[in-house]
Formats: sequence, C-alpha cells, structure tokens
Amino acid sequence: MPDIDFLSIFQGVATMVAAGPTVAIARIVLIALGILFVYLGATGKLEPLIMVPMGFGMSSVNAAVLYLSETTTGTIFLDPMVSEPSALVGILQIDFLQPVYTFMFSNGLIACLVFMGIGVISDIGYMLISPFRSMFIAVCAELGTVMTFPIAVAFGIPFKEAAAIAMIGSADGPMILYTSLILAKDIFVPITIVAYLYLSLTYAGYPYLIKLLIPKELRAVKMDASKNPKVTKAEKMTFAVVMSVLLCLLFPVAAPLFMSFFLGIMIRESGLTQYIEFIGGPVLYGSTFFLGLLLGVLCEAGTILNPKVIMLLVLGILSLLISGIGGIIGGYIVYWTSGRTFNPVIGIAGVSCLPTTAKIAQKAVRDANKFALILPWAMGASICGVISSAIIAAIYVTLLR
Repeated sequence: MPDIDFLSIFQGVATMVAAGPTVAIARIVLIALGILFVYLGATGKLEPLIMVPMGFGMSSVNAAVLYLSETTTGTIFLDPMVSEPSALVGILQIDFLQPVYTFMFSNGLIACLVFMGIGVISDIGYMLISPFRSMFIAVCAELGTVMTFPIAVAFGIPFKEAAAIAMIGSADGPMILYTSLILAKDIFVPITIVAYLYLSLTYAGYPYLIKLLIPKELRAVKMDASKNPKVTKAEKMTFAVVMSVLLCLLFPVAAPLFMSFFLGIMIRESGLTQYIEFIGGPVLYGSTFFLGLLLGVLCEAGTILNPKVIMLLVLGILSLLISGIGGIIGGYIVYWTSGRTFNPVIGIAGVSCLPTTAKIAQKAVRDANKFALILPWAMGASICGVISSAIIAAIYVTLLR
C-alpha cells in the first residue's frame, strides 16, 4: 500500500507550510481577523452589511489557498490582476466570483449601483431646508481629503496614489472605490479594504471626537424644526435634475456617480413604488453584500503584506480624523454666525458616510439633551457630503489622470 501524503490531500495546510513563516502567520492572522469581523458585525459593533460578508470572505480566502500548478499557488475565488483576454475567458470559467468582480467591481459598476440605492433612501428635502449651511459644512468636512494629499506626497507616495488615499477622508466607500480604480489600480484593493475598515470604525471613533471637541452644553443646543420651510416634491425633482446635469457638465469623469445618485433621488420623489422597492432593496443590499464579500476575498495575505499597506493605515485614519475635525470646525462657524442657535455637532455629519455620521450626531446630541432633535439638519449635511466628495474626486481624477 503506497504511503499517503496528508499534505497533498489537505492543500490549504500544505500551502501554508510551504509558503514560509511570514505568509503563514499573515494568513492565520487574517483568518482570525475575518472571524472577528463577522462577530463584530453580527453583534452590531461594526457595520454588519459590510463586515459580515467581508469577514467571511477574508477568512475563507486565506484558508483556501491551493496549488494551481507545481510551482504556483492561489485560490479559485478570483484573480484581480488577470486582464489578457484569453486568460480572462479561461479564469471566468474557473473562479466562482470572477464574473462578479470583472463585470461589476473592477469597472466601478457596483459603486454606481450603491450610489443609486443611496439616492433612493435619501430625502433630499433635508438638504434643501438649509442648502448653503449644509454645503458649507460638507466642504469643511472635506478637509481630510485635501490635507492628506500633500502629506502623502511628502512621504514619497506618487500623486495619483496620494489622491486615492486622501479620498478615504471622504468616508464615502463607493467614491473611494471609484477613485482608486481610476487613479491607483495597482493598489486599489488595499485602499478600498482600509477605507471600508475605517468607515466601520467611525461608529466607534467619531463619538469620542465629538465629546473631545464639543462641550456638553453646546451638544445640548436645541433647534427649532417648526421654522423649517416645506419642500415640495416638484422642488426636489427640479433640484435633482438640474444638479445632475450641472455636475455632469462640469465633472464628466464622475458623471456615472452623479447620475446614479440623482436618479435614485428622482425615483424616490416620483413615487415609482416598483423601482423604489427594487433599487432600495435588492439592488442596494445585493450590491453592498457582494461589495463586502469581494473586499474580503481580495484581502489575501500577499495583498496585506504589501509595504504600502502600513502607510495606507496611517494616512487613512489621519484623513478621516482631519475630515471629522474639519466638519466640527464648520459646525462651530455656523453656530457662531447663526446667533448660537445651530448645534455644532451637525458638523460631523458633513463627513459623507450616509447615514452613519448623521445617526452618530443625533445620538451624541440625544445623550446630552434627550429633547434635542438635529437629525433633519444632520441628514442634509450628509447628503451634501456625498455631493462634495464626488466633486473632490472628480477634480483629482480630472487633474491627475
């Protein structure tokens, strides 16, 4: 009876042994990290819509490495680097997630679908309550996307990659994905992974930033919603159409994102129930699910061991921190110029992680004053943040591409 080589049967273990200690440790750490993300997402400590599929994908892909030939190892999930037509056709028939990646992820389509879904669930009337204040706060909250660029360049990072990294400060996942695909395709995987990790961490980090920079008596400022103007459906639809055309005209490189977002708003305001249910349900949540799953599957040990990832981790958190500070500064400026009737906590909502930052702002205010309601103004600032981050991304792409 021939000897049985157990390592040849259990190839996931065999490839871990053969890869050497560095890669083996990285794979084990990423498997554990993926399991942790699933737990944190399932318990609501991080964003479950992204973290649960991302954690599953991350743990599975780092366990399922096998011998593709006598000399090469890999997985049969997907290959982000294949582009030669005959090789692509071949791998589409083998890697089970390759069709989703090739036809939805690598061309930015999945970002557009998420944007369309965000438009459907966004009431632009909140923005039109006080459009100039909301946009001013959103512009202030882009401080991280602007300031991180020269910092990254000073560390020796090329202009295109620096711009893609700086966009992490927008806290807008689809926008970061879209920008990095165009400007930094070689490192868009770690950029997008780091971005979505940090976007989930805004749940935990931004409440402390608010408490650190805004005293309780200012967090408790009540706002009078009775004076808010009534915004009609016709006004909302007119605004959506005009803004979409105007922004597409000025920044055509980001036109797919602008069109997707404002089309979602138009569908919502038109009352097209079938489209609203379809785009706000299966399209949005299906795209979010596959976005999280693909991010996890792309998070292989080889990707994370890229030396640039450490720099990404540092600059990414710095960008989000500066954006949060910039938004709060904008909230303070509006507070002082409004006769101190504006709650400065709304400033954090200008960071466009819609609707997360708006909810964070409302919770921080409610903790200080259970009778205070700022959610309408915070949602308006967040919606403007989506628009301002798209404009910044379009400027970067137009100037650097």
